[in-house]
Amino acid sequence: MQKIKIGVLREEKSPPDKRVPLTPLICSELSKKYPQIDIVVQPSEIRCYADSEYTAFGVTLQEDVSDCDVLMGVKEVPPEKLIAGKKYFFFSHTIKKQAHNKKLMHALIEKQVQMIDYETLTDKNHNRIIGFGRYAGVVGAYNGILGYGLKYDLFRLKPAHLCRDKSEMEEELKRAKLPNIKIALTGGGRVANGAIETLSAMRIRKVTPEEFLMASFREPVYCQLNPRDYVERANDRNFDLNDFFKHPEHFVSKFVPFTKVTDLYMSAHYWDPRAPKMFTAEDMKAKDFHISVIADITCDIDGSVPTTLRASTIEKPFYGYNILSGKEDLPFNKDTICIMAVDNLPCELPRDASDDFGKDLSERVLLHVFGEDPDNIIERASICKNGKLTAPFEYLGDYAY
Repeated sequence: MQKIKIGVLREEKSPPDKRVPLTPLICSELSKKYPQIDIVVQPSEIRCYADSEYTAFGVTLQEDVSDCDVLMGVKEVPPEKLIAGKKYFFFSHTIKKQAHNKKLMHALIEKQVQMIDYETLTDKNHNRIIGFGRYAGVVGAYNGILGYGLKYDLFRLKPAHLCRDKSEMEEELKRAKLPNIKIALTGGGRVANGAIETLSAMRIRKVTPEEFLMASFREPVYCQLNPRDYVERANDRNFDLNDFFKHPEHFVSKFVPFTKVTDLYMSAHYWDPRAPKMFTAEDMKAKDFHISVIADITCDIDGSVPTTLRASTIEKPFYGYNILSGKEDLPFNKDTICIMAVDNLPCELPRDASDDFGKDLSERVLLHVFGEDPDNIIERASICKNGKLTAPFEYLGDYAY
């Protein structure tokens, strides 16, 4: 294995992100497992792991990282901070031609950076292998419960971002006494599984979609809905998963019956813009529309959940949706739906989220950086290299050049 030097970058996007790609312990373990690797960390005053925690594990602090072969951050690196000719790992938010990062995309090309986006790291079956989705679900579900407590003045919990870690957050949950409400959760991936972790910590009983629709309960319950539970093909009312993935525009929503019995809805599913919305603004005006709190964990603006008018913030996670006007209102008014739509949920538990992410990064990705890469994971994830877009990302041409 060749000698390689990795630099962990200080987050410099505003507002700053407290997460890290590699924790002090993971840096130490990597150095022991791979003696050919040298890891240095840029000093930072805002990181969730203090500089002293890195040095305690024998990790060197280094301001100038221009001698590193690989540079790793979390959020976008400011264009002027990019070092020419280097290999970078971070969430670039460029693959959907995001307008606010066009300058960054130009700089990546001009400075001949090899840009490996965590979002584009996939296995040979094109499944994503790394992300912060689990903790988006963990915190998003917690915020949904917190919002329901505030809406009906049942209990007040400490916000997740004021908890030291997930353990403290789960201790807070023990204070939440829910009535016999029904919680609907859509999704089956990492985000949804993270939400289920939080619901399980509360020992909320899981029921089938059929039970959820038909039965009454003396305790809070939740059901997990997969695509076959909430969409159907428009022409024959059947469902085929492969067809749904390839042609979501052929399908219509069948979620409306759930809106009549659900108290708290948690959206944790991937949404394709060609797919139908879960329900419409008109559906919400029905007298038997029952949902009063929505935690849109995936936070697609004007996406599958029409009440998500904008992203909310960690400091102010809730706003109201006025059913009659279709406009934003106060979150806890009697006649509004309380919306939670924070778009950077893992930042609320940055230490746990960083540890979880770093383990996946060290176990599933870095080996391909250090040595052999028979499945071409790194090459396949590289958006650009040597001043050019790679073949899978040539569709960005009008955005990148």
